[in-house]
Formats: sequence, structure tokens, C-alpha cells
Amino acid sequence: MDFNSTVKGSLLEGFYPAGWDFKKIDECCSNAPEKITEKQDFWNKDFTPISCDSVAEFDVKMGHEIANEIKKANANKQKLAFILPVGPMGMYKWAVYFLKEWKESCANVWCFNMDEWADGEGNTITGEASFQNAMETAFYNPLGELTIPVSHRNFATKDNLPTYPEKIAALKKEGAKLVLVYGIGRMCHIAFWEPQFGGEFETDEQWKKQPYRIGAKLHPLTIEQNAITSFKSRTTLVPCRANTIGPGLMFQADYAIGGADGALSRGMQWQGMSLWMTLRYGPTRWIASSYIPTIPGRLFFLKELAGPLTPDMN
Repeated sequence: MDFNSTVKGSLLEGFYPAGWDFKKIDECCSNAPEKITEKQDFWNKDFTPISCDSVAEFDVKMGHEIANEIKKANANKQKLAFILPVGPMGMYKWAVYFLKEWKESCANVWCFNMDEWADGEGNTITGEASFQNAMETAFYNPLGELTIPVSHRNFATKDNLPTYPEKIAALKKEGAKLVLVYGIGRMCHIAFWEPQFGGEFETDEQWKKQPYRIGAKLHPLTIEQNAITSFKSRTTLVPCRANTIGPGLMFQADYAIGGADGALSRGMQWQGMSLWMTLRYGPTRWIASSYIPTIPGRLFFLKELAGPLTPDMN
């Protein structure tokens, strides 16, 4: 007795995205933990998942990866553009640490925050809960004189987000390297590009051209994920919409740095299925993160997320 054998006629029938094949999802999650890094046919030859034993190791390695991209760009006298998330967050303090240790300036770095809480018209949240505040507090301000110039910082407001495609295209034309930094949502979104958006397009190619969305409707499980991980369980504080970049921008990346650290207490977790779907399902517009392995880069993940994804009665 399981989900597939009991979903018909239940309150969850039709709740999940129409393009999700739950038999295939279960097969993805049934692999042995030690097989999670085995290269698949659809992976880019320069894509590598990297296991981390602890959150502390995870934070250091992700922070080092971000800082090292800046160090390499400075050495090559190359412009560097980042698409950045608010989450995972522990990486930023280590990126700051390494950049300060190496005395690497970010004067030649441009940053594009991938999303922001919003209402239906795209008006964005302000104050402590905003992604802009989180970025300034965790990354931009602690860098001090080495920081990213204010004019190089982009936040996903309804006025600024539509300028992202032109700005990124101009930087790439000038030889800039575009690096996507990301986390993976419970619904396998990257940024807030939700799985149900796949139903709006006839082909993956049409879907892949979408640059951004203003006031995007978030999936109910995305709301609950954020209630648990960012709002101390208080669903009433979580906005139901967001402004977000789309696949037309994020999958232009020359390199991607990803993280999955979604473990909870008492051996529980929320991100293992999302991680396995990302690495095994295969590219489809119904699962945004399924395109991640097609891009050169590294995906750091907490070892326990590999499973086994079976009930723990202890």
C-alpha cells in the first residue's frame, strides 16, 4: 500500500503537476545511496554531484566555490555575472571569508538575485523578510570595501526584473562568464520556476525560452516548504506569489553551483526525493531542476539526502 495504489479518489488526485510520473519518481528514489553520483547519459560531461558529510562541510565548499569563481575571473581579467539565490545561506559567510582572506575585489562582479516575494502585480516585499535584505546582510555588507558595487546589484522587482535579459546579454557579449548559484525546491523548482508552469507550453523548447515571470503563483508545497525552512512553521507569513527568473535566463549559465542541504532533526528530511528526481528523472519542463545536470558545474549535497529513502521507525 503506497501513494500510487491509494491516490485515486483521494484529495491528492490531480494535486501534483500533470506531467509528474510517480512510478518513475519512485524508481528514481529506489536507487541505493552509493549510486547517487553515478553519471547518467543526459548529464553534461562536466557536471559533478559532490557528497558532504555535514552542513558545516557543505557551507564551506559552496562558499569556496563561489569565491573561487571570483578569484579566477579576477586572474583572467574577466567580467563575472552571478545569478544568486537566498538559500542555501550558510555559503555566503564562507564566500566572504575566502574573499577577504585572498583580498579579492568584487569590482568586476555583477549579481542578479533570482527571485523575490511579491503580490499578484509584482510589488515586492520589503524589510527583514525580503531577499534583498537577506543578501545585503549575509553577503554584500560583510564584504566591506571588497563588495559588489551597488550599481552591479540587481533585485527581482517588477521594474528591474524585466531588464535582466538585456543586462545579462550585454555582459555576455563583453565576455562575461555567467554563473548560476541555486538550491532545489521541494517541487524541484530552481528560483521560483514552478512545475505547474510546464502545462502552459506545448514543448520543452517553448518553456526553455521564458526569461522571467512577474507575480508567479507558487505551488502550495512551495509555500509549506518555506513555512518550514524560513518562517518557523508560520504559513500565515509566507507570500503566495513571487517574481522569478525563468529557464531562458538560468539555463544560459556557463557554470552552475548548486546545493541541497534539506535535512531536518531526528533523521527526517524534505529534499531527498527532489535531489533524486534532479539527478535521475531526465530533462523535462515539468521538473525545472531536471535540466541542472545538463549544465557544467557542481551540485553539493548532504550525504544523508541520498537515503535510503525509506521509513525510519526508530
